[in-house]
Amino acid sequence: MQSYMAGLGTGLSLIVAIGAQNAFVLKQGLIGRHVFATCAFCALSDALLITLGVAGAGTIALHAPGFLAAMRWGGVIFLLVYGARAMRQALRGGSALQAGAGAAGLPATLAVIAALTWLNPHVWLDTVVLLGAISTGFENKAGFVMGAVSGSVLFFFGLGYGARLLAPVFARPMAWRVLDVGVALVMWSIALGLVLKG
Repeated sequence: MQSYMAGLGTGLSLIVAIGAQNAFVLKQGLIGRHVFATCAFCALSDALLITLGVAGAGTIALHAPGFLAAMRWGGVIFLLVYGARAMRQALRGGSALQAGAGAAGLPATLAVIAALTWLNPHVWLDTVVLLGAISTGFENKAGFVMGAVSGSVLFFFGLGYGARLLAPVFARPMAWRVLDVGVALVMWSIALGLVLKG
């Protein structure tokens, strides 16, 4: 139980910060499109990455600078483009709920969340490297993994479905403009941070 609770607490603390992936999950929850699939994809991806990290892949990633560099620059490009799309939507105005009627289908939605997840070096560093390193301090590795995975499931589904509580706020088009500007700024700040770390 101690390993489980440590994994749960550590996992939650690493994914709670608003990042590119979380901003997308929030937006999907607000427009009510493909929420379950989006949350499930994020949680399953985390489960796989956490398991890889605890199994020792974090050591490989630390000793493969080419791999991390490729992930970083791929992430920078994607974040810049996605941020530009969010800013364009903000400048166009209009409610994202109205735009949601013609929004991307499930395959396109999953492609975006896959890129935000698998091309994001922060996700790899948090799940594979950091959680993998922390898990070495626990004898019950399986309990640690289950705790971290539980934290991921709780967070993503809570964020995706809890977003509906904000629906009254986002009934106004201006709220969507503010959200889109915020999403763009988050994406660009993460991209800048990745460039500066390079």
